[in-house]
Amino acid sequence: MNNQHQESEPTAGVQAGSVSEESWNEDTYAAWTSRFGTPAEAAARLAKDPLAKLYPISSYFGEISGKKIMNLMGSNGMKAVALALLGAEMTVADFSEANARYAKDLASAAEVQLTYHVSDVLNLPAEVAEASYDIVFAEQGIVHYFTDLAPFMDTAYRLLSPGGRFVLRDFHPITTKLISSKGSTAKVRKHKVSGDYFDTGLEEKIVSYSKYLPASAGGMGEKKSVVHWRRWTLGEIVTAAAASGLVITMLVEEPNLSSDVYDKGIPKTFTLVAEKAGQA
Repeated sequence: MNNQHQESEPTAGVQAGSVSEESWNEDTYAAWTSRFGTPAEAAARLAKDPLAKLYPISSYFGEISGKKIMNLMGSNGMKAVALALLGAEMTVADFSEANARYAKDLASAAEVQLTYHVSDVLNLPAEVAEASYDIVFAEQGIVHYFTDLAPFMDTAYRLLSPGGRFVLRDFHPITTKLISSKGSTAKVRKHKVSGDYFDTGLEEKIVSYSKYLPASAGGMGEKKSVVHWRRWTLGEIVTAAAASGLVITMLVEEPNLSSDVYDKGIPKTFTLVAEKAGQA
């Protein structure tokens, strides 16, 4: 399958103060429609094979049907709607109004229920019940938005019911912090160790969805909203999860799942699985 994203999706929910709310009020709806089609078109594709959209993270969820699942920084709702199609009771938290609008339209077109909270994930509204979710997950371009991982991991812990499972899948720090790559095919792909794995500085980045915007919405390379990233080491991520009280049960380092030869031998993503002690 070729479902591995090679970039972070437009999402928010970052630590309060690290990015302005205005920077997430761009017209991401236009970007998603450009990339995936209308919500009705995207829903029709999802309905044909929802598990395909969830590869490989769903393999860490266990039974899905009937479970209460929270997708932190769930962006456009693609994963959430796919899970809802498989029988999960889905909730998403994300900072972007435009993401929420696309996700709600997508859920409506797919004829599934979706609760979507437009909120900084570190300051969730009172109606988001704590200790009530069987699974809490986040994925693909998430952790670098936090300048402190402790509040994020603490939030995941609080949301989980006793015995609940936290799943974090993200880009591997070897790829994001250490190795730079050039070349667009396996034959000419060149890698160079050019980064500092232990660098703790912040990086200024333009939000990733800019290139999906049509020209009328400011796309085609025009500069868009800026955020600040903190690239974490794998050790820092695992330690932050453990410090929150989560019991780590698995850490899987993954190759490029899109190809057997492209980026061969280099870890591209990782999946961290942890649980909240106690019986569900």
